[in-house]
Amino acid sequence: MILLRPYKLLPLAAALLFTAGIQAQDAVVPPPAALVMENVPPVPASVAAQVAKYNEFKPTGFSGWHPTKMEMLIVRRHKNTPQMYRLAKPGGELELLTDYPEPVRGASYEPNSGKYFVFGKDTGGNEVFRGYRRDIAGGEAVPITPENQRMQGLTWSNSGKQIAYATVPVGRQGSMDKIKSTLYIADPLKADAPKKLAEFDGGGWFGFKFSPDDKQIGYMEYVSANESYIWLMDIASGKARRLTEKNGNEPVAYGGVDFSRDGKGIYTSTDRGSEFQRLTYIDIATGKHTTLAADINWNVGAIDLSDDGKLLAFITNEDGNSVLRLMSLPDHKMLPTPKLPYGTIGGVQWHKDSTNLAMSITSATSPSEAYSVNIKTNQVTRWTTHEKMEVDASKFAEPELVRWKSFDGRMISGFLYRAPAAKFPGKRPVLVNIHGGPEGQARPGFNGRNNYFMDEMGISVIMPNVRGSDGYGKSFLKLDNGKLREDSVKDIGALFDWIATQPDLDASRIAVTGGSYGGYMSLAVSTLYPDRIAAAIDVVGISNFVTFLEKTESYRRDLRRVEYGDERDPEMRKWMEEIAPLNRANRIKKPLFVVQGKNDPRVPYQEADQIVATVKKNGTPVWYMTALDEGHGFAKKANSDYQFYSTITFLNRYLLGK
Repeated sequence: MILLRPYKLLPLAAALLFTAGIQAQDAVVPPPAALVMENVPPVPASVAAQVAKYNEFKPTGFSGWHPTKMEMLIVRRHKNTPQMYRLAKPGGELELLTDYPEPVRGASYEPNSGKYFVFGKDTGGNEVFRGYRRDIAGGEAVPITPENQRMQGLTWSNSGKQIAYATVPVGRQGSMDKIKSTLYIADPLKADAPKKLAEFDGGGWFGFKFSPDDKQIGYMEYVSANESYIWLMDIASGKARRLTEKNGNEPVAYGGVDFSRDGKGIYTSTDRGSEFQRLTYIDIATGKHTTLAADINWNVGAIDLSDDGKLLAFITNEDGNSVLRLMSLPDHKMLPTPKLPYGTIGGVQWHKDSTNLAMSITSATSPSEAYSVNIKTNQVTRWTTHEKMEVDASKFAEPELVRWKSFDGRMISGFLYRAPAAKFPGKRPVLVNIHGGPEGQARPGFNGRNNYFMDEMGISVIMPNVRGSDGYGKSFLKLDNGKLREDSVKDIGALFDWIATQPDLDASRIAVTGGSYGGYMSLAVSTLYPDRIAAAIDVVGISNFVTFLEKTESYRRDLRRVEYGDERDPEMRKWMEEIAPLNRANRIKKPLFVVQGKNDPRVPYQEADQIVATVKKNGTPVWYMTALDEGHGFAKKANSDYQFYSTITFLNRYLLGK
């Protein structure tokens, strides 16, 4: 383990000169107490002042409808973390319901009277989520799921008298150990005595839904992004059966469970017989699949059935843009929908009136806001509006969908945000921001403070969707699995070639950044293309798949082995060691900035420790920032702000040469 200091120790004379220079030029911003840093220079107060107008965005998300009133639960940042609010009417004042130092991770009203709500919360980013109940009228929140167990998939019965959820044990067990998930059902008002329904092997069980008569529970078994199954359980007996069949050598993925109102079928999405996740109805008695809207060759995402069972709302992901669609039942006719802002829709939920449909929408020029659609009139109502800021978000760069040919002739796409040419003429430096996952997808959402890169620093930003990204079919999704891992890195090499052909982009000034799997990609690019980049930023990234799989939380391990390979197999282990950025660190010649949360359950902090220690031996400049109260990324605003200030300083120095 590396011994970290607030700043790297300098010889006394140099330290005095350095300190005198800072004092002569500018005051500095003190880092939050939880940040521990090595080689990260002090942040001048002038940098923080310049960023300030980009730094106060408060994305607002819809969380749930009130069961009897036209009111919403809303999630929005309060002080340092996202918290829950009540919103009584469109444009109304937000009423704060929770106020914790830790983020609140979603909430829903009790489905009959709405007198109380339930929500989830973890500690220090450890993702050990616990469920709580709190009265709308006030008072202390009451725990409703076991302590020190990760809760997932909490759902309400239709009667509102019961909840169901699964728990998984936490604590990194041995790589050969098997873990079990436990399914419980409980009265949320007497949650200290839950009834155990079943135990499942592994940690990939979620998506629980009660049947309309509350006698069955449907749920998902997640094996990988390309393989999952739907199960049904009789609550009285605990007897379960898999509704969807295994498909031999061609796995099938399903998108969730939504019972028809007569209880005879399930609406879901699946890539069974298709490249894309298509809207599908499954007859429970026979298992027969009926494909709906078969002409839509894009993935179907969120699905929600109206309470009266007559309308189905679903979202399609069309080259990254979200499209709302409506289908009438039982005739399966598509209905007209209103035009919504170009961007991404964060789920949909019907009000119990079966007329109003709520969602969150974010675009390049607007942070996430809560909306509703009246499907009888097609009227769109915006419920929340961001408070006025100094910066005009409507002028932020719109994404441009670009494509380039990779090493094997395959076309790869991404979103380009160009720095304003009028303000920054000539060839612009480029920041390549690679998404995590790897089954994630860069989408045309709101860039928030990252607009500072384009508007104030003159850096153009490209967000690529390399092979393995979601949204482009199941074959594309599998193109980076196992020993194909570095083909996705080569897609970035091909992107560098494309950048060199663009008259307004400077291929001699490129930096790469990414979080989680994107952090691995940044490290891998640094080893495969060290002469083609100026710098790299690794945020909670994997430096060696072997050590990552050995130390990641046990409930995640088998799920990740399907994607990355099984480190217990000698041949696979040898290959993983060969491609590990940690074992190629001698090739990393350009400055590196590593950011890590100490409580990260996904990518353990040791992945950051070991790459920092190894790269330092090369004499390569390495900045290292660890947050003692964060997990997989920085969720607390003070930490996130300081990380961003330091990122600006890093890019100014090593990409712009300032």
